[in-house]
Amino acid sequence: MANAKVLAQKQSDIAELKEKFEKSKLVILTDYRGINVEDITKIRADLRKANCEYKVAKNTTLKFAAKEANLEGITDILEGPTAITFSYEDYVEPAKVLYNYAKTSEFYKIKGGIMDGKVISVDEVLKLAKLPSREMLLTQLATVLLANIRNVAVVLDQVREQKENA
Repeated sequence: MANAKVLAQKQSDIAELKEKFEKSKLVILTDYRGINVEDITKIRADLRKANCEYKVAKNTTLKFAAKEANLEGITDILEGPTAITFSYEDYVEPAKVLYNYAKTSEFYKIKGGIMDGKVISVDEVLKLAKLPSREMLLTQLATVLLANIRNVAVVLDQVREQKENA
């Protein structure tokens, strides 16, 4: 029988993961089988730049934490070794980081994820990864808005000229 110290640690791990599940906008689960420490270090560094957290956890611990966080459907994803990425701010950037790495590795696989408390498929994670970055979308929005302002200025100038000539 497990001693009290081991049980307390497991309960602490479950509580920590439950809190991370509840706080995260996006959670991505991956199979890290066959990759080396250097690659995991690079993934962690890239995810840290995107303000994400990368963690390896036992599936049984993840199942208990998911159950406590009222996440249904995640147990189907939890087969084989599981690494988990928690994103508290962004939906797209962590998906891009993991997708780009998975493209270069025959072993590293995206299993699925959780977005805003709902389980999502691998295909949905890949769709997120292929979206333009937040910065790109903001740049496009600024371009559109500036063009509209420019058009309004031209129209107002034409109205002013017509009034002066009348």
